[in-house]
Amino acid sequence: MKKKNGSRLLGGGRLASIGASFISIIIGLLFGFLFLILLSLFNSGGDGFSSIISNAWKFGFKQILMGGFYLPPISLGQEIAATAPLIMTGLSVGFAFKAGLFNIGAAGQYTLGAFGALYCAIVLGLPWWACLIGATLFGALWGAIPGIFKAYLNIHEVISSIMFNWIGLYAVNTIMYGGGAGVMYDSSKTKVWDLRSLFPASVIPDLGIAALFKNRSTTIAIFLAIVIAIIIYIIIDKTTFGYELKACGYNKNAAKYAGINEKKTIILSMIIAGALAGFGAGLYYLSGIAEWKPLESTALPAIGFNGIAVALLASSNPIGVIFSALFISHITTGGSLMNSQYFPPEVADIISGIIIYLCAFSPFFKQMLMKLGSQRRAAELVDSTGEEPPPTNGSVPGAGILELGETAEKGADQ
Repeated sequence: MKKKNGSRLLGGGRLASIGASFISIIIGLLFGFLFLILLSLFNSGGDGFSSIISNAWKFGFKQILMGGFYLPPISLGQEIAATAPLIMTGLSVGFAFKAGLFNIGAAGQYTLGAFGALYCAIVLGLPWWACLIGATLFGALWGAIPGIFKAYLNIHEVISSIMFNWIGLYAVNTIMYGGGAGVMYDSSKTKVWDLRSLFPASVIPDLGIAALFKNRSTTIAIFLAIVIAIIIYIIIDKTTFGYELKACGYNKNAAKYAGINEKKTIILSMIIAGALAGFGAGLYYLSGIAEWKPLESTALPAIGFNGIAVALLASSNPIGVIFSALFISHITTGGSLMNSQYFPPEVADIISGIIIYLCAFSPFFKQMLMKLGSQRRAAELVDSTGEEPPPTNGSVPGAGILELGETAEKGADQ
């Protein structure tokens, strides 16, 4: 009976996390629609209120809601292609979150991963799978540095990873450009060489998917990303290392007292986080979606920071990251399809930003949902037994240790 109640509690916690994410999404979309109405109002030229709302819906919000389904199959293929690297940066941030680390350096690790993939393709002429390994190793190397600084020098990973974001970006641009004569640089097009035309063996195969979506950039990358997400889920929830990772995330000192090598865990978690971001860059550039432009890439890749939104929205759950990445890619694709005469595509980024901000309130939403659930269960108990349950002050026992509770319960049973 005790085990059944514990499982029910843990399941309720997961459902509450999902519910909290949905609340963040709904409120974010509502704010986005209001923002579109305000933009339409300022550009209305004296139109009536019904016309303003109609324009906000017809030329903006409809496209955001439909995303890739607005102009299928091409736009749907674009959405799928953009989802694959976003899954990886979301996993990168979420994996570090599990260890209590804020990997804001995913953008820099993604940048180094792009360099590794393109170097292996253009300079070494390696096949696509070897280029993906190169991208992963370069990302892992760049993730290891903040991890080492955190473990041995107690330098906060946010500070060090931000610094290495920019170091990585300008180092990559400088090497690729090579004064205009770099071996990776096509001076006639001011970007790196086109892989699809010059190095086809380095392009990730599509196995017929590209023809289905009429978009040659839609490859098997999405399936590779999903497989990696499942592997990360198994590592986190089903292995000893995953347990140690979460233990360090909850309390590093307690984990150390329990015999866990917290320094090794911190470094390994950042190495894996960097490897995931680098792998995501490989999926993007080896799919031929775009070419790196050293002279124009003066800002960090936005996909690295979008991974933060993906991880927060999924509560760092690797399986949830798949769906949250698909959602962020969905509204971003929809934003690019809006009528630019009425609304800029950056509106989709504003909606994503609002959702990120609301994710900070996820613990509040989750607690609210769990309180409602406990009240409902208490009412069911009164109806079935006629006895008043003991007071819980609106809280659910063990709600603060949902992640480790299931593992601990299994250990107690054994």
